[in-house]
Amino acid sequence: MLLLTIVLFSALGGIASAAVAIVFLWVREAHSALILPHFISFATGALLGAALLALLPEAVEAAGPGGAHGIGLALVAGLGVFFVIEKLVLWWHAHAHEHAGEARTCPQHADDPHAAGQAAHAAHDSHDHEHARRRASGVLVLVGDSLHNALDGVLIAAAFLTSESLGLVTTFAVAAHEIPHRVGDFAILVQAGLSRPRALLLNLATGLAAVAGAVAAYFTLRGAMGVLPYALAFAAAGFLYIAVAGLIPGLHRRADPRTSAIQVLLIGSGIALIAWAEHLSGQ
Repeated sequence: MLLLTIVLFSALGGIASAAVAIVFLWVREAHSALILPHFISFATGALLGAALLALLPEAVEAAGPGGAHGIGLALVAGLGVFFVIEKLVLWWHAHAHEHAGEARTCPQHADDPHAAGQAAHAAHDSHDHEHARRRASGVLVLVGDSLHNALDGVLIAAAFLTSESLGLVTTFAVAAHEIPHRVGDFAILVQAGLSRPRALLLNLATGLAAVAGAVAAYFTLRGAMGVLPYALAFAAAGFLYIAVAGLIPGLHRRADPRTSAIQVLLIGSGIALIAWAEHLSGQ
């Protein structure tokens, strides 16, 4: 029964978030541009709340006083792993862009017909390279999403193995930050030349990696329950990294007082919702 619950909610976090994200793409672009930044602010609060008010306290309590040092090590390890994963994704993207160099004609050969012909040929090659680059970006998005979703599945499974309420909070936090992320990924897939239905199908398919990660974590962690507190600390580190390194820098791009006040209110709302959910589960 627990395995079925984990599978269902990991699918909810990985697949349903992609389906909800598509709604934003059918909204008028002007409206979508207004809504998404607010959603990111709320997701930031939800991630911070889930990490600091739910996952980490549960990990510390389960580990006991003697396990505090191990919890700290798990946090550091989690931050390091998510940093490396992000570096790999950035490297893959940079590698794809290396093949999209722009062709230029040297100024001293601007009147040379042969040079002009070479420039025209180079321009054609540049167009082909740009097309290849976009297709490569689409592939990288799918690979990166699958890896990211598999990790999300691990986090959800670790939370449900601890308690149902913690699993629900974790699933909510995962879905909240995945929705705006999936909107951008869907747009990249369409730009890579895929039709909207095919891009949607592939985006949904990457959510299956969350189920695979959750099932693998279930069988691994269930046989080693002593590791579970440290898995929760690892999950908390992942949420903190996503919020602090991934989402908050983007929020700082707009620093006018009105936008900043809205961001603070929405981040606070996300934290408050997690705190309220934790309060209800503790009653």
